[in-house]
Amino acid sequence: MEYVILNNGTKMPILGYGVYQIADQEECEKCVLDAISVGYRSIDTAQAYGNEEAVGKAIKKSGVPREEFFITTKVWISNAGYEKAKKSIEESLEKMQLDYLDLVLIHQPFNDYYGTYRAMEDLYKAGKIRAIGVSNFYPDRLIDLIQFNEIIPTINQVETHPFNQQVEAQEIMKKYAVQIESWGPFAEGKNGMFTNEILKNVGEKYKKSNAQVALRYLIQRGVVVIPKSVRKERMIENFDVFDFQLSKEDMDIIATLDTKESAFFSHYDPKVVEFLTGLGK
Repeated sequence: MEYVILNNGTKMPILGYGVYQIADQEECEKCVLDAISVGYRSIDTAQAYGNEEAVGKAIKKSGVPREEFFITTKVWISNAGYEKAKKSIEESLEKMQLDYLDLVLIHQPFNDYYGTYRAMEDLYKAGKIRAIGVSNFYPDRLIDLIQFNEIIPTINQVETHPFNQQVEAQEIMKKYAVQIESWGPFAEGKNGMFTNEILKNVGEKYKKSNAQVALRYLIQRGVVVIPKSVRKERMIENFDVFDFQLSKEDMDIIATLDTKESAFFSHYDPKVVEFLTGLGK
């Protein structure tokens, strides 16, 4: 495993396991146990995923010492604001049967995320959270949050994959010592991710799949990745990305896939904002 050191000194695996869209409790618990058996120690969940309890049960059943894990959750829009956010994080701890969380992120840059962040700052100071950060913050909102809060976010988790590489956004994050983390490293299969000829040709050199090449590309750029799969054989494949190194030529070729556009949605689209904020009411 490779690691990144966050701006507060916290050590985080560069590869983790995400549980987005595994809402069934039994399935999620089984998947997390499978991931742990493969070797994953960083688990990424969220209040909005509805599976924090399942993640907690799997952690407990695994028998792996708590200190070996890096557990992330996210505060949803409906829990924004100082008091509600603080209470919701305490509830997340109870659901996961944990004394502390390794990382808590603001899930979306909507509602009273300033109040949310200050609640997170206080819980961080109290030792309930080891690191705090944000998710889906575009550079403008990230800079704004940094300029007017005491603690700089350790992480910004944003859509990052070969078709939306976030090169400019990553440079801004580096300027402020914020670690970039990818959600959707496979673009959920969009744009022919798993059949793309460029990724396939690169992969043939190393006897690796398109998915492994995509993960290795991001990892070599210093991007934390949290691929999700419900199939153990895919979890194993996604974990097997530390025994090869992409050449500069291959990195440059993959860089040409960047469309600089989201494969999903834009927070600058009023309809998207109306939809997301509607979910928070």
